[in-house]
Amino acid sequence: MKKYFLGVDTGATKSHALIVDENATPLGFGSGGAGNWEVVGWDGLESTLNKILGAACRQANITPAQISGAGFGLAGFDWEEDRAPHLDIIRKIGISSPINLVNDAFIGLPAGTDAGWGVVVSAGTSCNCYGRNRDGKIGRVTGAYFFGEYAGAGELVGRAKQVVAHAWTRRGASTKLTEAFLDITGAENPADLLAGLMRGKYDIGAEYAPLIFQIAEEGDDVAQELIHWAGHELGELAKAVIRQLDIADEAVDIVLAGSFYKGSPIIQEKMAENIRTLAPKANLSRLKTSPVVGATLLGMEAGGIDAPPFRHVLAEKLEGFGKYLD
Repeated sequence: MKKYFLGVDTGATKSHALIVDENATPLGFGSGGAGNWEVVGWDGLESTLNKILGAACRQANITPAQISGAGFGLAGFDWEEDRAPHLDIIRKIGISSPINLVNDAFIGLPAGTDAGWGVVVSAGTSCNCYGRNRDGKIGRVTGAYFFGEYAGAGELVGRAKQVVAHAWTRRGASTKLTEAFLDITGAENPADLLAGLMRGKYDIGAEYAPLIFQIAEEGDDVAQELIHWAGHELGELAKAVIRQLDIADEAVDIVLAGSFYKGSPIIQEKMAENIRTLAPKANLSRLKTSPVVGATLLGMEAGGIDAPPFRHVLAEKLEGFGKYLD
């Protein structure tokens, strides 16, 4: 009897579901909006999962009850106390098969490594880091910037505001970022800019990270140092997980997942420089496929399939679904 496997990837803005058969042939795909319960609430998560699962099942011409294994990479699944409510919703939408339930940052690891173990450093609006060793032990960080974990676009922009303030107080060097932020906000001068940022008159969010990369590329020393800082800090996350898993002496694969890495190759260079002070044989590579591939491989794993050998097969076959992944 034919077997079917499900992979689900939910995030703060978009969510995907993919159904494949035992040969990793994509059969159905569904896409939707935010699926992080911290953003949309538990009812919102259930609604998103119903939407994307329903679309994938209709295209695959199956029912949820026919799924033999499912992998869920869910934003907002951060702590063990989150497991029970997530499982309740997964069962409510009709999934009764064995499942693998992980944070959405984790799924970049099976999606980006041939062996299915190593470390993934996810960086987009913010950042996170997970790992798994050969024995299946999981390592992680908190995924929270207020615990000193950096850097995604939001943290980079936040740090840029600090250096603009330092330039004004003469604590730090002058930078073209000041002029750029004046142009963005329409502030009259640096003092007006800083007062407006403090009091909510002006807002400079994560969406302006590309501007910082641009100014760094144009040669601004302060902006360049920010990029170096971001790469170093992301490397620190990987090193923490490497220590937890005791894999510093191995040729560990480090997967870089997320849009933040598009900003500058310097990020990866600085990460590698920092990580290799602890793990000299570490191999860094950008994730080149959709993270939902990792969730689907976890679904196959939950259903008793040796999933890693199907990674490249699934990634190649998924190209036909590319229009859904934008």
